[in-house]
Amino acid sequence: MARAFEAGVQRQIVTGTDVTSSEHAAALAAAHPMLLSSTAGVHPHHARDFDGSRQQLCELVRRPEVVAVGECGLDYFRNFSPPDAQRAAFLAQLSIAAAARKPVFLHQRDAHADFVAILKEFRAGLSGGVAHCFTGGRSELDDYLALDLYVGVTGWVNDERRGQNLREAIPYIPPDRLMVETDAPYLLPRDLQPPPKSRRNEPAFLPHIARTVGVLRGESLETVAAATTANARRFFGLA
Repeated sequence: MARAFEAGVQRQIVTGTDVTSSEHAAALAAAHPMLLSSTAGVHPHHARDFDGSRQQLCELVRRPEVVAVGECGLDYFRNFSPPDAQRAAFLAQLSIAAAARKPVFLHQRDAHADFVAILKEFRAGLSGGVAHCFTGGRSELDDYLALDLYVGVTGWVNDERRGQNLREAIPYIPPDRLMVETDAPYLLPRDLQPPPKSRRNEPAFLPHIARTVGVLRGESLETVAAATTANARRFFGLA
């Protein structure tokens, strides 16, 4: 947290991926309200256990430090939970978000068609949504923008091998829909020098990601930082 603040990262969103991690994230955010907020949700990997978590999640979402519902969505790449369980948990969390009037923090991998179809059904009742860790290209981007989603860009953009489609799409993200994120401790930027010995990503590396986004958009780091900060504050309802 100290390294992130020293690097210029003023606020962070701590992500929940199941009830236990969501509770821990909320407790951490409550202990550091000037720096941290949190999300509460059940990742599609854990969707098979969602029914046992529903009541606790509803209670968590009402806490003021919890600013979004998620990480929720669909992941057919690993299918750690069956697709039908993933869809049921996703639908339930969209309903929870609509009732709580809080935005959704969205995950999608290899499930674009089902993901978009479900969101189209619910979008009118949602206060907002962000496509977390967007790694797609122009076609997926256009679908998400048509749903009026924000787009979160991680260190995937720093990988010229895997991230080429994303890198080509970056200039087409409207400035009022762009966010930057780390997905820490995952997705350490490939071009970070020197890389940390732990290979662990952390929020202090966010300016490195934002700088790359700026290069691809023909914008300065300061321009990207100002726009993405304003977008995150507006989206998450931060003071």
